[in-house]
Amino acid sequence: MEYTQDMRTARYAMDRSRTLVEALPWLKDTTGQTVVIKYGGSAMEDDALLREVTSDIVLLKLLGVRPVLVHGGGKAVSRAMRAADIEVEFKDGMRVTTPEAMDVVRQVLVGDANARLVMAINVHGALAVGLSGMDANVVCGEPLSADLGRVGRVTKVNASFIRELVDADRIPVLSSVASDGEGGCLNVNADVVAGEVAAALGAHKLVYITDVDGIYEDFSDKFTLISSMTQSEAQGLLDSGKLDSGMIPKVSSCVAALAAGVPRAHVINGMRSHSLLCEVLTDDGVGTMICRDEGEDMGDDDGLGTAPLDTLAQRLAE
Repeated sequence: MEYTQDMRTARYAMDRSRTLVEALPWLKDTTGQTVVIKYGGSAMEDDALLREVTSDIVLLKLLGVRPVLVHGGGKAVSRAMRAADIEVEFKDGMRVTTPEAMDVVRQVLVGDANARLVMAINVHGALAVGLSGMDANVVCGEPLSADLGRVGRVTKVNASFIRELVDADRIPVLSSVASDGEGGCLNVNADVVAGEVAAALGAHKLVYITDVDGIYEDFSDKFTLISSMTQSEAQGLLDSGKLDSGMIPKVSSCVAALAAGVPRAHVINGMRSHSLLCEVLTDDGVGTMICRDEGEDMGDDDGLGTAPLDTLAQRLAE
């Protein structure tokens, strides 16, 4: 026989119950829906954070969401290129990719990074399937610019193949290396791939997990973090030239996905504990939301804003 000596146990149980009740409307909104998640930046470098993010994705899957994970691995690619004595150079936020650099990109993204994510997810069961754009020509592309070398733009997404995996109760984990249709491969910005995949799948949401708190009107001024905006406002921000170069592909891809019919896109900070769950399942949203112009319902009930992650994250940690 056991006696409860500490009433905190009961309070914690009640807090967890309230969390589940709070999640109910968001689950009703997203259960059965495809959510494309792009994962990258420093949030992908830390092993503990990676395990937390992948566990959150598995939890969403078990709750009925249909996640598709697209990943980059830019920091690891840069390290590998320096180790191979290959110059690391960027133009307009895009990596200049020589044929020698392309070999390194493929090895890091298709090999190391993809396998790392797949293994982290499959700790929880046989759920993840690792892919590159070259597998079944999931992502096809063409060279973007001679100045950028083997950098590509997406020309086609094999959405039916991705859907088959999702319908088979799997989580596709897609690295951002595309087929050039001629037996070669291209380095495509993972932000761009995620946007194109979301558009092709008609996703319910597109979520970018990165290492900043969201989109800033002026990155040097932390008081200009944007909570929510429309597709047109996002385009205006792009046209203004104010965006940090690393955010340009994300915002451009968000705008393109929204124009293709994706209702909402989100940019959140994966360095903050359980930010994905807080974004999808609670009233206290995080980061920046962009919604389609015809969807003007941008109130607090969208689960967005810049509120601190002091609800679900703390409850789950207790």
